[in-house]
Amino acid sequence: MTAESIETRGFEAEVARLLHLMVHSVYSEKEIFLRELISNASDACDKLRYAALTEPALTADDPNFRVEISLAKDARTLTIADNGIGMSKDELIANLGTIARSGTSAFVEQLSGDAASDVSLIGRFGVGFYSVFMVAEAVEVVSRRAGSDEAWSWESDGAGTYRLKPATRAGRGTTVTLRLREGEDEFLDAWRLKRIVKTYSDHIALPVILKAEADEAQTDGEQKEDETLNSASALWTRPKSEITAEQYAEFYRHAGHAADEPWATIHWKAEGTIEYTGLLFIPGTRPFDLFDPKRESRLKLYVRRVFITDSCEALLPGYLRFVKGIVDSADLPLNISREMLQESPLTAKIRSGLVKKILSELEKRAGDDGFKTFWDAFGPVLKEGLYEDFERREQILKLARFKTTKSGDETVTLAEYAARMRPNQTALYFITGDAATVARSPQLEAFKARDIEVLLLSDPIDDFWTGTGLDWEGKPFQSVTRGDIDLSQIPAAEDERKGEDAPEGAIASLIAAAKLALGEAVKDVRVSKRLTDSPVCLVAAAGDMDMHLARLMRAARGRDAAPDEARILEINPRHPLVKALAARAEGDGAVDALDDAAHLLLDQARIVEGEAPSDPAAFARRLSEVMVRAVA
Repeated sequence: MTAESIETRGFEAEVARLLHLMVHSVYSEKEIFLRELISNASDACDKLRYAALTEPALTADDPNFRVEISLAKDARTLTIADNGIGMSKDELIANLGTIARSGTSAFVEQLSGDAASDVSLIGRFGVGFYSVFMVAEAVEVVSRRAGSDEAWSWESDGAGTYRLKPATRAGRGTTVTLRLREGEDEFLDAWRLKRIVKTYSDHIALPVILKAEADEAQTDGEQKEDETLNSASALWTRPKSEITAEQYAEFYRHAGHAADEPWATIHWKAEGTIEYTGLLFIPGTRPFDLFDPKRESRLKLYVRRVFITDSCEALLPGYLRFVKGIVDSADLPLNISREMLQESPLTAKIRSGLVKKILSELEKRAGDDGFKTFWDAFGPVLKEGLYEDFERREQILKLARFKTTKSGDETVTLAEYAARMRPNQTALYFITGDAATVARSPQLEAFKARDIEVLLLSDPIDDFWTGTGLDWEGKPFQSVTRGDIDLSQIPAAEDERKGEDAPEGAIASLIAAAKLALGEAVKDVRVSKRLTDSPVCLVAAAGDMDMHLARLMRAARGRDAAPDEARILEINPRHPLVKALAARAEGDGAVDALDDAAHLLLDQARIVEGEAPSDPAAFARRLSEVMVRAVA
């Protein structure tokens, strides 16, 4: 082989950072690298089994799938080989030289540079192939794509580059050879490897074989034989009574490429007009790619234990994308395409059954102490169902948890909120916005004064589902930032007046002056029924888009998605500043001073809402002039 045939490439920046962490890792559970390699080998065999349904020639010469582990103690190498689908040169580059999975990118973004905290992230995220560099000083991957006569070698020491060159391989599949570091001798011990495979990979549905070492194949006249280390049967086909919690957890990590413990395990067999088995898991922690815009499903579909696809959006709605696991159907055809899956009535029935089972499990556990863990991680995603799934929205609403103006750091159900509603309260009041500021919004002042609890909604989806006409036991949801609010029928819990109103004539003069000064910058200027302490606030008219939703739309899709709309400026007639301005407007106050004051009040209201002044330079000038007059 000539030097020209060897191609040296650099890893992309994200991979380089991840490899640096792996090479310098002191993570205590380094054996996970073997689990990851066996899991990848199993996936490669599953993909080839599916491809062979339409191209039987791909497996004709070697139909028995397997994973083989080989040791060479003298050379300090550990080899994991499979006869799966294999990889071409371009696939080696895509799969091992770059990060294509958004969740892995998010994982890398979490790296701080501090070794201790970065290493702790390994336990929260399955880092797949790259985990080999926790134990290996160099790695070679030789792969031959099924149906191809060409094989390629990928080599790296994890130091920033990798080398590609043509190679030879007797058959299809992939061979990963690790040259172990000094101090990692435990992974050259056959007994240790057997325990690791039994612990982490017993559920793999194809044999994991430990090859007899060449120098030990015959000892004292006794022939050493290859040994199958796992049960080699699909876990979901076994009776539940025969499966331990540890076996479920390891299958979850394999099927979901995860590293945490499952929060819930759901295993059942549906029988009747259609038959299928489901083994589903709700993760214990939020995956890094949960909010990826693609909203991809994490379920693997099998048909009579033959792998079909690991991305089947037809089986679960987007709001349940956090669920991982497998579905094995006895009725779907083996050669079903993605398009057929989307349109098949059998798929629709399976989907309905899966959703029903998942929501039923959540209902069972809704009263447990651990439900808060689930809701904190996946509540914002489950609430997407309130907007998308009209059939089950009431069921989801009963599961929902909300922070309120009275709940502090805890959350409450709508049933608990309804039990605390004030006499004559006819709506469930809510406010949407950023979590850090929503509880301090001036629009809440009159509600607090009357001891009315308000739902604090800070997830982006809240702006959408609250506008769908959903109600709770006949009472509608009503935004405190939209339309005119009339709380006169609800008795005040405390004195909300905070002094006397400015005279009606003076307020009328101020409102007229403000309208004249602000022109089309506001839709209206009016006396507020919701303010008790702040001088002003902005509200949306009853038929207009909520201000927070408009900001989200502009951030996601550009200004054209939600053009700036003029809002209603409400003023508090009891506030000292408003009363002083009203007195000046009624008298012979300077027109320029009132003009500046009106614009400053509008900008103040915008700032409180989390928006910038419409003209920052003019705002700074007016503020400086006011300060000069105040100290002059």
